[in-house]
Amino acid sequence: MLAQLIALDWGTTSLRAYKLAAGGQVLEQRSLSSGIMQLPRTPRIINGQECADGFELAFDEACGDWLDAQPELPVIACGMVGSAQGWREAAYRDTPANVANLGTSLQTVRSLRGVDVHIVPGVIQRSRLPNVMRGEETQVLGVLQTLTSEAGNDLLIGLPGSHSKWVEVADGCIVHFDTFMTGEIFAVLSEHSILGRTQQQGASFDGQAFDRGVQVALSADGEIGPLSTVFSARSLGLTGELSATAQADYLSGLLIGHELSALATAQRRRRNRVHLPSIILIGNAQLCARYSRALDACGFARVTLADQATERGLWQLALAAGLITSNPSR
Repeated sequence: MLAQLIALDWGTTSLRAYKLAAGGQVLEQRSLSSGIMQLPRTPRIINGQECADGFELAFDEACGDWLDAQPELPVIACGMVGSAQGWREAAYRDTPANVANLGTSLQTVRSLRGVDVHIVPGVIQRSRLPNVMRGEETQVLGVLQTLTSEAGNDLLIGLPGSHSKWVEVADGCIVHFDTFMTGEIFAVLSEHSILGRTQQQGASFDGQAFDRGVQVALSADGEIGPLSTVFSARSLGLTGELSATAQADYLSGLLIGHELSALATAQRRRRNRVHLPSIILIGNAQLCARYSRALDACGFARVTLADQATERGLWQLALAAGLITSNPSR
């Protein structure tokens, strides 16, 4: 099957490249550790020129051979590659942001190969405490493509990760979203604080320890907040109630529990009702499994997982931009 599009999900720490055929079918995919903060540095020849630019080097490594075979392939990219620290800045679009229309606002950078890379803009929520996203807007579009219009009316799209996003949509637009730095805080506490001193890597996921952390966050003890309860990851170890191999999963459950408890409170207040919305999760399967487990404990009863959201979203944006056609045979 002939490829029609190269789609890049280019974030802070990683670069994922997809070669897509008709309908967004994935023919081949690659994952490189060449995010915008850790680009290649070793110069090499690209298109007859010596190049030391990290973005050019990463782009060539990710899909240079694909373009050698099909130099006419259009390229679209989302994520931090469009940030102020990226290859070319793609200005934010304000909420409410129609995600399908983002394809008409692409920023373009010309690569050394002579190929234009079309970069998707992020979304900004301007308020007293502004909020931003880059890459997640494309995944949201990928999910919305699979839903009926009615299904999005009582829906929250969750994107767990270093900076978890929780996105509300209405009529195809991102209308509100919240960011929780849960994953990054977990990494900082485990790697750079006293809590990590007694942690040991377990052979497998400790569901019991994780659930215990979630329940502490939801209990009366958790009302004092995460800045206090995280110390229990150490104190429970000192009293022999939590083994060294269980401490990381306990801390994970505790932080995710605090995140989802705050999310549930905010959702009830924003919607002015006790009923919590349906959840669709996008992201790493293992991390989504943890969130699904904790969401159930927090009262979010309807949780489903979405796959290939990025690829579907980039395909739809390329269609909207006219980079590809829905019927290439014509």
